[in-house]
Amino acid sequence: MLIGQLQLLAQITDDQAGAAAAGAAATAAAGVGIVMFLVYIALVVAIVVAQWKIFTKAGQPGWACIVPIYNIVVMLQICGRPTWWIAGFLLCPPVAVVFAIMLSIDLAKSFGKETGFAIGLILLPPIFLLMLGFGSAEYQGPAALAGGGGGAPGEG
Repeated sequence: MLIGQLQLLAQITDDQAGAAAAGAAATAAAGVGIVMFLVYIALVVAIVVAQWKIFTKAGQPGWACIVPIYNIVVMLQICGRPTWWIAGFLLCPPVAVVFAIMLSIDLAKSFGKETGFAIGLILLPPIFLLMLGFGSAEYQGPAALAGGGGGAPGEG
């Protein structure tokens, strides 16, 4: 009888240890989730601040960067691309990727930057948008309208 009681006690202890381990794992997962959320919020704030500065440098209202869809329209105007491109951004994701790459190149050229900076805008947007917004670059006009953006003939 004593052996049975000891076995029962061992089972209870193992169950409690498993529950404690599961609780610790859940706490760690929650901690990682909170950290990831805070990093995400920091990136969003950095992008909004950078776009606000870029819009202001280009003579557009800074608040336009926080209005969905309208921020894309303003960016198209800054870069000199036609407004109908908004349909490509909204309706066809593969086209949106191509348009976003072209828009990054046009944005860099609109501020007098070279192709290397445009590649940075494509690969690390938060960093390069902050550099563009808070750096010494000045808006030089829509690059696509000036022929620097590789637009189709007759655009503009």
